[in-house]
Amino acid sequence: MLSDARIALACLDLVSLGEDDTPAVVAALARRAHTPYGTPSTCCVYPELLLATRMSLMREGIPQVRVATVVNFPDGSGDADRAERETRRAIAVGADEINLQFPAQTFAAGQRASAQALVSRVKARCGKSGLKVILDCAAFADDQLLRAAAEAAITGGADFLMISVRGKDSADLMNFRRVSAAIADSGRAVGVAVFGAISSLVQASAYISLASELFGRERVVPARFRLASSALLDQLMPVLAAEPVDED
Repeated sequence: MLSDARIALACLDLVSLGEDDTPAVVAALARRAHTPYGTPSTCCVYPELLLATRMSLMREGIPQVRVATVVNFPDGSGDADRAERETRRAIAVGADEINLQFPAQTFAAGQRASAQALVSRVKARCGKSGLKVILDCAAFADDQLLRAAAEAAITGGADFLMISVRGKDSADLMNFRRVSAAIADSGRAVGVAVFGAISSLVQASAYISLASELFGRERVVPARFRLASSALLDQLMPVLAAEPVDED
């Protein structure tokens, strides 16, 4: 059975979303993705750096690593035209995955149909590219509203629900459980991703364990589970280096 460290690496979305990121920064990100123990699932960058990231991954000899970007980010506007336009442009330059910031304020203000329609319009623009819908848990006043937003995102066509975490482990894990319950009740093959304050294998293992409990360990794979973090990779390297070479 794969170790938690190997699962975390395979399911990792390596993220660089600095306002001053450059092609040199994403080239360094691609070098980090080329490890002796395998590669992360995805590199997530701003739209204008998608092509540079793709080229850097190819130069590193790891073209299998997917490239992702964010749209409607970070404010989560209710402007569906904007979200659709940003998605169209990102797809045109080769985004494998779109990470859409859910319009939480629009949804909380009672415009639930509009928020769901925004997700649907973005999904329609994605084509064969995957759609992750980011749910900023702190933006929802209560558990019921978070659950309703998760249901709207699923109905709108999300391939993944990505919850933001703040490093408050018990609360974050409970939100993961709530969102996962919405997925299970929908009957759809929607994945779950975690984005934010995940900087240690201990934290990653908590989500891997919970996902294993909820879905079965055989489904804790990149197609159904992700950990999006800029810091986790460096913490995994010494753990992986100490593991037996022949472990699978």
